[in-house]
Amino acid sequence: MTEDSASLVRRMYEEAWNAGRLEVIDEICALDYVGVGPYGNEIGPESVKRGVFARQVAFPDIHVTIEDIIQAGDKVVARLTFRGSHQGEFQGIQPTGKEVTWTGIWIYRVANGQFVERWHNYDMHGLIEQLESTQT
Repeated sequence: MTEDSASLVRRMYEEAWNAGRLEVIDEICALDYVGVGPYGNEIGPESVKRGVFARQVAFPDIHVTIEDIIQAGDKVVARLTFRGSHQGEFQGIQPTGKEVTWTGIWIYRVANGQFVERWHNYDMHGLIEQLESTQT
């Protein structure tokens, strides 16, 4: 595995998430892609696009910062920071207008130049706490 795996991560977050070019997901996620995470599984590129789009609706100014990318074998790990203003419903919470930040770790398995599997975990508790906080 070479720099190509790190470039897949960059494309996912810089192009699909930050620039809103969801069609990139079709190029970087295999048709049989499976993503496992705390809010449910994603199966295939369309599922990934729905997940990204839902967060873009909830946080229209969402921006993802790639803090670290680590590669080992057929895996690439990304430590990410997400920032955005809560302008749409998220996890049953109505828009608060609050600016929030959350972090997480994503592990992708790469085969034939595409993501085929993903496992991730992020600070959902911290995010929900920010949204439900009475302080602005």
